[in-house]
Amino acid sequence: MSKATTTIMPDHKHLLVGCDPQFGIHRLVKYIKGTSSRYLRQEFPPLKRRLPSLWTNSYFVATVEGVTLDALKRYVEGQKGT
Repeated sequence: MSKATTTIMPDHKHLLVGCDPQFGIHRLVKYIKGTSSRYLRQEFPPLKRRLPSLWTNSYFVATVEGVTLDALKRYVEGQKGT
């Protein structure tokens, strides 16, 4: 996995990542959610008691073709203002 850029919104996060097709997008999402959940619960112990599950099972993924990486980075970074 290679992270290109990220934007944090009040209720969601935009990630632009590269992933080996053999690894699978579903595994990448599971890895990101699992790892971030573990770190957040370690840093904020009350989360363990208040929330049985930190993330939902849902996610949105889009693939792109014919667009430069710089254009995608600008798009994701531009989402901060929306």
